[in-house]
Amino acid sequence: MSRIGKKPIAVPDRVQVEIDNGNITVTGPLGRLSRKIPDPITVEREEGQLTVKRASDSVTDRSLHGLTRTLIQNMITGVTEGFSRTLELVGVGYRANLQGKKLTINIGFSHPVVFEAEENMELEVPSPTQIVVKGIDKQQVGNFAAVIRKVHPPEPYKGKGIRYAGEQVRRKVGKAGT
Repeated sequence: MSRIGKKPIAVPDRVQVEIDNGNITVTGPLGRLSRKIPDPITVEREEGQLTVKRASDSVTDRSLHGLTRTLIQNMITGVTEGFSRTLELVGVGYRANLQGKKLTINIGFSHPVVFEAEENMELEVPSPTQIVVKGIDKQQVGNFAAVIRKVHPPEPYKGKGIRYAGEQVRRKVGKAGT
């Protein structure tokens, strides 16, 4: 039995969960998320908690068991607390600017790179070298942060580029001088 899959999911009072025809919809103070539940997996509602069960012990059912439970837990966390990902710009003259929902990044190219915030997502620029991506969908926040980071990932010699907050960049030794 999956150790993650068999744990019950606590549902806070301010969150409503609707399960119907293989779909689950979670509504909370920050928004509403819905997802399709795979066929061999069933979700049962009990007093203040949800349990995820699987039809058999086949390899696919076992792999979907823990995954489905984690996705539902992330939906509940997203509509109550939300998720955020912080990016740092490292390099001389690298800076970010936010105008409405448009994020403009000057990162040493001949032109600024512009991103527009997606639906259910919020961008913040607390300082010119920091970008905070916030939202209720964990996957959407992570993907958007990865797209921003992909513009100029940190390079191994000087460490310049866009990196996640707290990310350790493995540095290489440059060429040996004479």
